Amino acid sequence: MNGFKTAVLMTIMMVLFILVGNLIGGESGMMFAFLLSLAMNFGSYWFSDKIVLTMYGAKPVTREEAPQLYDTVESLAMKANLPMPKVYIMENPTPNAFATGRNPDHSAVAVTTGIMNLLNKEELEGVISHELTHIKNRDILVGTIAATLVGTITFIARMAGWAAMFGGGRSERDRDNVIGDLVLMILAPIAAMLIQMAISRSREYMADEGGAQISKNPLGLASALNKLQRGNEMIPMANAGTSSAHMFIVNPLSGKSLMKLFSTHPPIEERIQRLQEIANGRR
Repeated sequence: MNGFKTAVLMTIMMVLFILVGNLIGGESGMMFAFLLSLAMNFGSYWFSDKIVLTMYGAKPVTREEAPQLYDTVESLAMKANLPMPKVYIMENPTPNAFATGRNPDHSAVAVTTGIMNLLNKEELEGVISHELTHIKNRDILVGTIAATLVGTITFIARMAGWAAMFGGGRSERDRDNVIGDLVLMILAPIAAMLIQMAISRSREYMADEGGAQISKNPLGLASALNKLQRGNEMIPMANAGTSSAHMFIVNPLSGKSLMKLFSTHPPIEERIQRLQEIANGRR
Protein backbone atom coordinates (compact mmCIF):
# COMPACT_ATOMS: atom_id res chain seq x y z
CA MET A 1 0.00 0.00 0.00
CA ASN A 2 2.80 2.42 0.85
CA GLY A 3 4.49 1.52 -2.43
CA PHE A 4 1.31 2.60 -4.21
CA LYS A 5 1.20 5.85 -2.20
CA THR A 6 4.81 6.54 -3.13
CA ALA A 7 4.07 6.05 -6.83
CA VAL A 8 1.05 8.36 -6.57
CA LEU A 9 3.07 11.10 -4.86
CA MET A 10 5.83 10.89 -7.47
CA THR A 11 3.27 11.04 -10.28
CA ILE A 12 1.58 14.10 -8.76
CA MET A 13 4.93 15.83 -8.47
CA MET A 14 5.76 15.10 -12.11
CA VAL A 15 2.36 16.28 -13.39
CA LEU A 16 2.59 19.52 -11.41
CA PHE A 17 6.02 20.29 -12.78
CA ILE A 18 4.90 19.66 -16.35
CA LEU A 19 1.76 21.80 -16.01
CA VAL A 20 3.64 24.75 -14.55
CA GLY A 21 6.45 24.33 -17.08
CA ASN A 22 3.89 24.56 -19.89
CA LEU A 23 2.23 27.54 -18.20
CA ILE A 24 5.48 29.48 -17.94
CA GLY A 25 7.48 28.41 -20.97
CA GLY A 26 5.20 26.57 -23.40
CA GLU A 27 6.50 23.35 -24.97
CA SER A 28 10.13 24.07 -24.15
CA GLY A 29 9.20 24.86 -20.54
CA MET A 30 7.16 21.67 -20.37
CA MET A 31 10.11 19.56 -21.56
CA PHE A 32 12.46 21.24 -19.10
CA ALA A 33 9.95 20.64 -16.29
CA PHE A 34 9.61 16.98 -17.29
CA LEU A 35 13.35 16.43 -17.05
CA LEU A 36 13.50 18.34 -13.78
CA SER A 37 10.67 16.24 -12.33
CA LEU A 38 12.55 13.04 -13.22
CA ALA A 39 15.58 14.37 -11.37
CA MET A 40 13.44 15.38 -8.38
CA ASN A 41 11.77 11.96 -8.20
CA PHE A 42 15.12 10.19 -8.37
CA GLY A 43 16.57 12.48 -5.73
CA SER A 44 13.61 12.21 -3.38
CA TYR A 45 13.75 8.39 -3.51
CA TRP A 46 17.47 7.98 -2.96
CA PHE A 47 18.50 11.10 -1.04
CA SER A 48 15.47 12.58 0.75
CA ASP A 49 16.52 11.02 4.06
CA LYS A 50 19.96 12.62 3.84
CA ILE A 51 18.39 15.96 2.87
CA VAL A 52 16.08 15.97 5.89
CA LEU A 53 18.82 14.90 8.29
CA THR A 54 21.11 17.63 6.95
CA MET A 55 18.30 20.20 7.12
CA TYR A 56 18.03 19.71 10.88
CA GLY A 57 21.74 19.34 11.56
CA ALA A 58 21.43 15.71 12.65
CA LYS A 59 24.78 14.04 13.40
CA PRO A 60 25.32 10.24 13.47
CA VAL A 61 26.37 8.84 16.84
CA THR A 62 27.96 5.58 17.94
CA ARG A 63 27.38 3.49 21.06
CA GLU A 64 30.43 5.09 22.65
CA GLU A 65 29.12 8.62 22.00
CA ALA A 66 25.53 8.04 23.18
CA PRO A 67 25.40 4.65 24.97
CA GLN A 68 21.93 4.96 26.54
CA LEU A 69 20.24 6.13 23.33
CA TYR A 70 22.10 3.63 21.14
CA ASP A 71 21.35 0.69 23.46
CA THR A 72 17.67 1.70 23.61
CA VAL A 73 17.36 1.80 19.82
CA GLU A 74 19.22 -1.50 19.42
CA SER A 75 17.16 -3.34 22.05
CA LEU A 76 13.82 -2.14 20.70
CA ALA A 77 14.82 -2.81 17.07
CA MET A 78 15.53 -6.41 18.05
CA LYS A 79 12.11 -6.68 19.73
CA ALA A 80 10.49 -5.27 16.57
CA ASN A 81 12.48 -7.71 14.39
CA LEU A 82 14.05 -4.83 12.47
CA PRO A 83 17.61 -4.19 11.26
CA MET A 84 19.48 -1.74 13.45
CA PRO A 85 18.79 1.77 12.10
CA LYS A 86 21.41 4.49 12.15
CA VAL A 87 21.14 6.76 15.18
CA TYR A 88 21.32 10.55 14.93
CA ILE A 89 21.22 13.41 17.42
CA MET A 90 20.16 16.97 16.65
CA GLU A 91 21.60 19.76 18.81
CA ASN A 92 18.25 21.40 19.45
CA PRO A 93 16.51 22.32 22.74
CA THR A 94 13.06 21.50 21.33
CA PRO A 95 12.09 17.96 22.43
CA ASN A 96 11.23 15.95 19.31
CA ALA A 97 12.20 12.98 17.13
CA PHE A 98 11.63 11.48 13.69
CA ALA A 99 12.52 8.47 11.55
CA THR A 100 13.53 8.55 7.91
CA GLY A 101 14.90 6.35 5.12
CA ARG A 102 13.55 4.51 2.09
CA ASN A 103 13.18 1.05 3.74
CA PRO A 104 14.06 -0.81 6.97
CA ASP A 105 17.54 -1.66 5.65
CA HIS A 106 18.27 2.02 4.98
CA SER A 107 16.66 3.78 7.92
CA ALA A 108 17.58 6.23 10.64
CA VAL A 109 16.16 7.46 13.93
CA ALA A 110 16.94 11.04 14.92
CA VAL A 111 16.27 12.67 18.30
CA THR A 112 16.97 16.14 19.64
CA THR A 113 19.10 16.88 22.67
CA GLY A 114 15.94 18.43 24.10
CA ILE A 115 14.07 15.14 24.13
CA MET A 116 16.96 13.31 25.78
CA ASN A 117 17.06 15.90 28.56
CA LEU A 118 13.28 15.86 29.09
CA LEU A 119 12.16 12.21 29.02
CA ASN A 120 12.84 9.37 31.41
CA LYS A 121 13.86 5.88 30.26
CA GLU A 122 10.31 4.51 29.82
CA GLU A 123 9.14 7.59 27.95
CA LEU A 124 12.13 7.56 25.61
CA GLU A 125 11.51 3.88 24.88
CA GLY A 126 7.94 4.76 23.92
CA VAL A 127 9.14 7.45 21.51
CA ILE A 128 11.77 5.20 19.90
CA SER A 129 9.20 2.39 19.58
CA HIS A 130 6.85 4.84 17.82
CA GLU A 131 9.57 5.74 15.32
CA LEU A 132 10.50 2.09 14.77
CA THR A 133 6.86 1.39 13.93
CA HIS A 134 7.08 4.01 11.18
CA ILE A 135 10.08 2.09 9.85
CA LYS A 136 8.37 -1.28 10.19
CA ASN A 137 5.25 -0.03 8.39
CA ARG A 138 7.46 1.33 5.60
CA ASP A 139 5.78 4.69 5.72
CA ILE A 140 8.94 6.71 6.29
CA LEU A 141 9.59 6.82 2.54
CA VAL A 142 6.08 8.15 1.98
CA GLY A 143 6.77 10.81 4.58
CA THR A 144 10.08 11.91 3.08
CA ILE A 145 8.67 12.01 -0.45
CA ALA A 146 5.66 13.92 0.85
CA ALA A 147 8.08 16.48 2.27
CA THR A 148 9.68 16.83 -1.17
CA LEU A 149 6.25 17.05 -2.81
CA VAL A 150 5.06 19.81 -0.49
CA GLY A 151 8.23 21.81 -1.03
CA THR A 152 7.82 21.32 -4.78
CA ILE A 153 4.21 22.49 -4.77
CA THR A 154 5.12 25.62 -2.84
CA PHE A 155 8.08 26.33 -5.13
CA ILE A 156 6.22 25.94 -8.41
CA ALA A 157 3.29 28.00 -7.10
CA ARG A 158 5.67 30.85 -6.40
CA MET A 159 7.25 30.43 -9.83
CA ALA A 160 3.84 30.74 -11.49
CA GLY A 161 2.92 33.74 -9.35
CA TRP A 162 6.10 35.66 -10.08
CA ALA A 163 5.79 34.85 -13.77
CA ALA A 164 2.24 36.23 -13.76
CA MET A 165 3.20 39.44 -11.99
CA PHE A 166 6.31 40.19 -14.01
CA GLY A 167 5.25 38.89 -17.42
CA GLY A 168 7.57 35.90 -17.47
CA GLY A 169 5.11 33.70 -19.33
CA ARG A 170 4.09 33.42 -22.96
CA SER A 171 3.15 36.54 -24.90
CA GLU A 172 -0.45 35.39 -25.42
CA ARG A 173 -1.11 35.28 -21.70
CA ASP A 174 -4.35 37.12 -21.00
CA ARG A 175 -5.78 38.75 -17.90
CA ASP A 176 -7.70 35.64 -16.82
CA ASN A 177 -4.54 33.53 -16.91
CA VAL A 178 -2.70 36.08 -14.78
CA ILE A 179 -5.45 35.99 -12.15
CA GLY A 180 -5.44 32.19 -12.26
CA ASP A 181 -1.69 32.11 -11.69
CA LEU A 182 -1.97 34.42 -8.68
CA VAL A 183 -4.73 32.26 -7.23
CA LEU A 184 -2.48 29.23 -7.76
CA MET A 185 0.33 30.89 -5.84
CA ILE A 186 -2.01 31.43 -2.86
CA LEU A 187 -3.94 28.16 -2.86
CA ALA A 188 -1.23 25.65 -3.79
CA PRO A 189 0.65 25.81 -0.45
CA ILE A 190 -2.68 25.28 1.34
CA ALA A 191 -3.34 22.25 -0.86
CA ALA A 192 0.14 20.99 0.03
CA MET A 193 -0.67 21.20 3.73
CA LEU A 194 -3.89 19.24 3.17
CA ILE A 195 -1.88 16.52 1.40
CA GLN A 196 0.40 16.32 4.42
CA MET A 197 -2.56 16.07 6.78
CA ALA A 198 -4.15 13.24 4.80
CA ILE A 199 -0.90 11.28 4.71
CA SER A 200 0.23 11.87 8.26
CA ARG A 201 -2.69 11.67 10.69
CA SER A 202 -3.64 8.01 10.25
CA ARG A 203 0.05 7.04 10.27
CA GLU A 204 0.53 8.66 13.68
CA TYR A 205 -2.30 6.66 15.27
CA MET A 206 -0.87 3.44 13.81
CA ALA A 207 2.64 4.31 14.99
CA ASP A 208 1.36 5.04 18.50
CA GLU A 209 -0.35 1.66 18.64
CA GLY A 210 2.69 -0.13 17.24
CA GLY A 211 4.96 1.74 19.62
CA ALA A 212 2.86 0.59 22.55
CA GLN A 213 3.18 -3.01 21.37
CA ILE A 214 6.95 -2.85 20.92
CA SER A 215 7.69 -1.11 24.22
CA LYS A 216 4.97 -3.03 26.12
CA ASN A 217 4.28 0.27 27.88
CA PRO A 218 1.52 2.40 26.28
CA LEU A 219 1.42 4.71 29.30
CA GLY A 220 5.12 5.47 28.87
CA LEU A 221 4.44 6.75 25.35
CA ALA A 222 1.34 8.61 26.55
CA SER A 223 3.40 10.38 29.22
CA ALA A 224 6.06 11.22 26.63
CA LEU A 225 3.49 12.75 24.26
CA ASN A 226 2.12 14.91 27.06
CA LYS A 227 5.60 16.21 27.88
CA LEU A 228 6.50 16.71 24.22
CA GLN A 229 3.39 18.75 23.53
CA ARG A 230 4.15 21.12 26.40
CA GLY A 231 7.82 21.24 25.44
CA ASN A 232 7.09 22.19 21.84
CA GLU A 233 4.63 24.86 22.91
CA MET A 234 7.23 26.39 25.21
CA ILE A 235 10.17 26.03 22.79
CA PRO A 236 8.95 25.78 19.16
CA MET A 237 11.61 24.45 16.80
CA ALA A 238 13.14 27.54 15.23
CA ASN A 239 14.34 25.85 12.03
CA ALA A 240 11.30 23.62 11.47
CA GLY A 241 9.84 23.74 7.96
CA THR A 242 6.20 23.19 7.07
CA SER A 243 7.23 20.71 4.36
CA SER A 244 8.81 18.32 6.88
CA ALA A 245 6.80 18.99 10.06
CA HIS A 246 4.74 15.83 9.51
CA MET A 247 7.82 13.63 10.00
CA PHE A 248 8.20 14.46 13.70
CA ILE A 249 6.44 12.57 16.50
CA VAL A 250 4.71 15.81 17.56
CA ASN A 251 4.17 18.90 15.46
CA PRO A 252 7.31 21.08 15.81
CA LEU A 253 5.22 24.11 14.80
CA SER A 254 2.72 23.61 17.64
CA GLY A 255 3.83 26.81 19.33
CA LYS A 256 2.51 28.79 16.35
CA SER A 257 -1.27 29.06 16.70
CA LEU A 258 -1.96 29.45 12.97
CA MET A 259 -0.18 26.18 12.23
CA LYS A 260 -2.61 24.30 14.49
CA LEU A 261 -5.31 24.90 11.89
CA PHE A 262 -3.25 22.87 9.40
CA SER A 263 -1.64 20.43 11.83
CA THR A 264 -0.29 17.27 10.25
CA HIS A 265 -0.75 15.46 13.56
CA PRO A 266 -3.89 14.28 15.36
CA PRO A 267 -4.68 16.11 18.63
CA ILE A 268 -2.34 14.95 21.38
CA GLU A 269 -5.32 14.48 23.71
CA GLU A 270 -6.85 11.91 21.35
CA ARG A 271 -3.55 10.08 20.96
CA ILE A 272 -3.11 9.90 24.74
CA GLN A 273 -6.69 8.68 25.20
CA ARG A 274 -6.14 5.88 22.68
CA LEU A 275 -2.97 4.80 24.46
CA GLN A 276 -4.77 4.80 27.80
CA GLU A 277 -7.47 2.59 26.28
CA ILE A 278 -4.77 0.18 25.07
CA ALA A 279 -3.29 0.09 28.56
CA ASN A 280 -6.72 -0.70 30.01
CA GLY A 281 -7.37 -3.44 27.45
CA ARG A 282 -10.16 -1.58 25.67
CA ARG A 283 -8.36 -1.61 22.30
